[in-house]
Amino acid sequence: MPVFFQHQINENTRLGVWKIEESEAFFKGNVPLHRHVTHPHKRLQHLAGRFLLQFLFPDFPYELVQIADTNKPYLPAEQYHFSISHCGDYAAAIVSRDKRVGIDVELTTNKIVKIKDKYLSQEEQHLFTTELLTTDYHLLTLLWSAKESVFKWYGQGNVDFKKHIRLLNHQEGKETLDCFFSKNEAELTIHYRWYDDLVLSWIIN
Repeated sequence: MPVFFQHQINENTRLGVWKIEESEAFFKGNVPLHRHVTHPHKRLQHLAGRFLLQFLFPDFPYELVQIADTNKPYLPAEQYHFSISHCGDYAAAIVSRDKRVGIDVELTTNKIVKIKDKYLSQEEQHLFTTELLTTDYHLLTLLWSAKESVFKWYGQGNVDFKKHIRLLNHQEGKETLDCFFSKNEAELTIHYRWYDDLVLSWIIN
């Protein structure tokens, strides 16, 4: 069973990362396809992410999942709050009975260097100067993933990553980033884990 990482955050919240090694037939035998996805690998990622929901909470009613106008999946009665992400051969999900959640998984790539000015303010780039070299795409990927997890946690779209999501510090020893989200004036703690070239970040709030 390719469970890459599993974490029981508390009695109401769990997350997991799945390394996709199965065929599409395996997932289709367990979960419904909620969207018409034509690309075979994207369809596999989609199925694996939804498979994870019930892996984490066996009574998760994934047949009731709806898609909001912002493309965020949700349960109408909010029996569970959840978030899904996928990248390459990995799918990640976080599920909570009582807290809003967001998750993101990314593989490092040097392409992130070219777009750093699109998601990091000058203030943030100055703040992380002691750590951040222009070629340090590992840290840049972490900062991008952190902001993606905030975006998914918020779930209502229309977020300017530079303007609305402000990263305040990086507590490397605790594997956290502090953040201020100005759209609803929320002070957030973003958790993360590194696995070689794979970074996972998540929020519970």
